[in-house]
Amino acid sequence: MIIAEVLSNSTKSYDKDDKIAAYRTISTFQEYILIDQYKVHIEQYFKTDKKRWTFVEYDDLNENISLNSINFGSSNFEIAIADIYDKVDFEEA
Repeated sequence: MIIAEVLSNSTKSYDKDDKIAAYRTISTFQEYILIDQYKVHIEQYFKTDKKRWTFVEYDDLNENISLNSINFGSSNFEIAIADIYDKVDFEEA
């Protein structure tokens, strides 16, 4: 199971601390994606083993994020960071 959330200034700390701790109690929880709405910045946490998680940051529109919990045969689903932020105008935010 994957959970993706868009961060706001008012909930950012809660989402990164308390909420992820609660989500980790779900046995099928495998991946957590946090998307910043004010700048290009995505945090990815994915389970690699029992009680082991890997953390990856993305802050370049030219990068792709590979979602480890969504597999197509032997490949993971990938999406461009630019596609995630398509039509987002940071100057207005």
